Amino acid sequence: MNYQRYKRVPVLHYPERQWPDKEIKKAPIWCSVDLRDGNQALIDPMVVEEKIEYFNLLLKLGFKEIEIGFPSASQLEYDFLRTLAERDLIPDDVKVQVLCQCRKHLIDRTFEAIQGIKNVIFHIYNSTSVLQRDVVFHMNKEEIKQIAIEGTQMVKEGAKHFDGNLWLEYSPESFTGTEVEYALEVCEAVKEVWQPTKERPIIFNLPATVEMTTPNVYADQIEWMSTHFTDRDKIILSVHPHNDRGCGVAATELALLAGADRVEGTLFGNGERTGNVDILNVAYNMFSQGIDPRLNIENVNEIIDVYERCNKMDVDPRHPYAGKLVFTAFSGSHQDAISKGMKAMKDRNAQYWEVPYLPIDPADVGREYEPLVRINSQSGKGGVAFVLDQYYGFKLPKEMHKELADRVQIMSERYGEITPEQIMNIFRKMYINAKEPLHFRRARIEDISDTQSEFDTKVLLTYTDHGEEKTVEGYGNGPIDAVKDGLFRQAGFRTRLLMYHEHALTKGSDSQAASYIALEDAADGRMAYGVGISSNINRSSFRAIFSALNRLYYPEMQK
Repeated sequence: MNYQRYKRVPVLHYPERQWPDKEIKKAPIWCSVDLRDGNQALIDPMVVEEKIEYFNLLLKLGFKEIEIGFPSASQLEYDFLRTLAERDLIPDDVKVQVLCQCRKHLIDRTFEAIQGIKNVIFHIYNSTSVLQRDVVFHMNKEEIKQIAIEGTQMVKEGAKHFDGNLWLEYSPESFTGTEVEYALEVCEAVKEVWQPTKERPIIFNLPATVEMTTPNVYADQIEWMSTHFTDRDKIILSVHPHNDRGCGVAATELALLAGADRVEGTLFGNGERTGNVDILNVAYNMFSQGIDPRLNIENVNEIIDVYERCNKMDVDPRHPYAGKLVFTAFSGSHQDAISKGMKAMKDRNAQYWEVPYLPIDPADVGREYEPLVRINSQSGKGGVAFVLDQYYGFKLPKEMHKELADRVQIMSERYGEITPEQIMNIFRKMYINAKEPLHFRRARIEDISDTQSEFDTKVLLTYTDHGEEKTVEGYGNGPIDAVKDGLFRQAGFRTRLLMYHEHALTKGSDSQAASYIALEDAADGRMAYGVGISSNINRSSFRAIFSALNRLYYPEMQK
């Protein structure tokens, strides 16, 4: 690791910073640069019709500022802008943004491209960083500043002949590598030429063209600029973070704390090198804190579909909100906590979403609960029980969780991830289908509480034992006790009832009941669980007894 080849990026000394004590309370002005910054970074850039489809998606999401390209750079970019204009595809409340270098022939060509468009942001830039002044342009500070001044003058002259509304945006490119005092000097010079007003402010875009250090340093730079600008009320302070260090989202959020009014970025962070800031990530972060993101992002699957088709790129399965795996839980402890959190919300009729490990309700962004919990060899007993509850309505008593989970784990170790259907099949085979060799057929229950008997219930039980039908009377304090008594009288099964639970599987007059029983052999202490289902609660209980007996005394027949 030849780390000695690299030197630390200078850190702004700014002890007056105020942003650490602030909170994000509202969404910024969003500007999508997917069709320019994002598109230029694609291996296979979009054609005009793909750009139109993507543009329409951005409109549907609620973007009011969209950078559509660099119309002076290529015929394709020019044609796309003209197509938007000639097909009347730009709503009156939307500003299209065009990028241009500070060169007269490019500025003139850009003005040709935007004719007939109602609202335009004319975005000019030149690099101001120490490194680029030295190795790229071989210019001093005055010469670099003069490029920005002359570019602004040319746009101002061209604007006299433009029949729409025009805003100027200026970017000191490579801002993060520029001395803040010099970046301010250049921006102030541009402002002096442009003469913005409160009604028509200038946009100063301060890009992290290359993310060079930690997000707090970017925040310091943004706050320093925000507090040192003159005529701050005539300025929209915009940020354009890239993601070279993987901190684009953090840098954006800290920049908003530091005074930024506007954010340029792309859907899912596509862009040069490691990408631009992911606007969706930032917006969903706001949403998760109860802040209106001012974007229509409730259907993430639709966004993914258009993004992947037009960009020919896949959304990472671990993307914080859109990834296929982000609303799943493989860990057993996570699954158990999710299960309990969901139940607590339902029981409490909670106003706010609070579920462990799930910062938002997947349904609020168009996702479904179907993949919420996935079972593999790392999963625990809580996750298996949660699947049976969520998918099939079986609310297993806690005592049964481990036995079922152990069987599921054996299969998952052999075959990998287990589906809910496979879990249900294991559950059904282990308990519900444990019907041989003792098979419950029917029972007649009689209340004998008014007789001289010490018991209050009599049951006439019919069942088969290894195919042979048998009938027996049993007596007890309730139907379950009476059935146990009858089976002891006839077959000698002396058992103790350790656990009994029941619940309705579905609601309504045609609902089924599920019963869960644990029986212990009175002689040797062996124990087994049983499950029964029926539209009649007594029948479901009797079936649970027979399920437990078969598993207790004939385990070899239950494999």
